[in-house]
Amino acid sequence: MIDWARVNDLRAEVGHDSFDEIVALFLQETDQVVTRLPSLTDAQSMEDDLHFLKGSALNLGFARLAQVCQTGERRAATGSADVALDSVISTYHQSRDAFVTRLKDRAA
Repeated sequence: MIDWARVNDLRAEVGHDSFDEIVALFLQETDQVVTRLPSLTDAQSMEDDLHFLKGSALNLGFARLAQVCQTGERRAATGSADVALDSVISTYHQSRDAFVTRLKDRAA
């Protein structure tokens, strides 16, 4: 679900303080997008938001979320608004919970 090697690489690249800022910004922005997803009705908006989520997920190691978003993004790119947003949302929440829990465990 989470590519912890990517997480560790990012932390090493940017340093601990910057990593914490990146995580906070990532969670804030992705929470907003995920909250907005159920209200989207047009394929272009879905494609745009799923593309954003996919890129953000890849940067922070949310591997499973990136895969689910890519599938939805491709479907939306064909003009279809019939995208499994429930799957994206549930995968996001599962990934977010696993990520935050492990980060808290490491900090303790």
